[in-house]
Amino acid sequence: MGLTAGIVGLPNVGKSTLFNAITKSNVLSANYPFATIEPNVGVVEVKDERLDKIVEIVQPRNVVYTTFSFTDIAGLVKGASHGEGLGNQFLSHIREVDAICQVVRCFDNKDIIHVNGVVNPIDDIETINLELAYADMEVIEKRLPKIEKKAQFKTDHESVVEYDALMKIKKVLEEGKMAKDAILTDEEKLMVKNFCFLTLKPMIYVLNISEDEVGSDKENHYVQEVEQYAKKQNIKTVVVSAKIEEELSQLDDEEKQMFLEELGMKESGLDTLIKESYQLLGLQTFFTAGEKECRAWTFKKGMKAPECAGVIHTDFEKGFIKAEVVSYEDFIQYKSMTKVKEAGKMRLEGKDYVFQDGDITVFRFNVGK
Repeated sequence: MGLTAGIVGLPNVGKSTLFNAITKSNVLSANYPFATIEPNVGVVEVKDERLDKIVEIVQPRNVVYTTFSFTDIAGLVKGASHGEGLGNQFLSHIREVDAICQVVRCFDNKDIIHVNGVVNPIDDIETINLELAYADMEVIEKRLPKIEKKAQFKTDHESVVEYDALMKIKKVLEEGKMAKDAILTDEEKLMVKNFCFLTLKPMIYVLNISEDEVGSDKENHYVQEVEQYAKKQNIKTVVVSAKIEEELSQLDDEEKQMFLEELGMKESGLDTLIKESYQLLGLQTFFTAGEKECRAWTFKKGMKAPECAGVIHTDFEKGFIKAEVVSYEDFIQYKSMTKVKEAGKMRLEGKDYVFQDGDITVFRFNVGK
């Protein structure tokens, strides 16, 4: 579906190291600000144990996992919204992403320079969030004078809705909150969508710890501080060691599993981050399963059958007739489509069917429609 999360943070907090792990690539990662100047995009597989189990049963010739994109955006600094550092250029890149993963440094290391000279994760978060809020405020202040008269004289309904929405967002930003804290009507949300407000985007704090703290991160006082802070903001946190994740990315699956077991981890921090980012955007997965190919497809929660058909191909949506649907649980229980049908567990669903996470489907469509 082309959805992407942007990796942001102050310089030298571990963004590019994490991005190296995400893409198994070697983008420039150096111990000085602005080592990353152009945004880099990496596409990662969303590992799904359900697809692995479907594959074990079907034994297809090809397997395709669903994917998710991460964009590495260069380090912001205080004053970025006013052009400090390479600020405005990077803020425009953030506008293009669907969610924000804010990397926060939660480790001490005298050999890695902190842009402010001291490690203070809460201060770092507030610096980034303030710059995002300043950038949003600038957009609002440029727009308001253009619609103010129309809105006040109520000569244009859309102008009234837009003005009211912008004033609500302006008020929460002035209170030191984010645009997402503004209580907007559905019509107002739709009206401000094209502004791509930075503080309206879903966000995760990615707490970057040192290698020797993996497994004991709960004892890290920086982690404790940020988790308490994030809870008040209703923002999720994921703890990772970017350096460990980079090392893990160089290993094959078997070596990676052994390394994780040695560290006492069920899954890598990166896999957790990918799953959390996926959920943050309200994404779910349906499957197609055949001897030629088993594949996972991403859809937005709440999408109906024709829209999900369109995820595969626009012709499927245009000529949609019905969807043959089997729940993942039923397929695993009966272990073949034939047996699922014999048990009466295959459903024929129409245009109003809302797809569920884990549905296995075959779409019936007419290309002549």
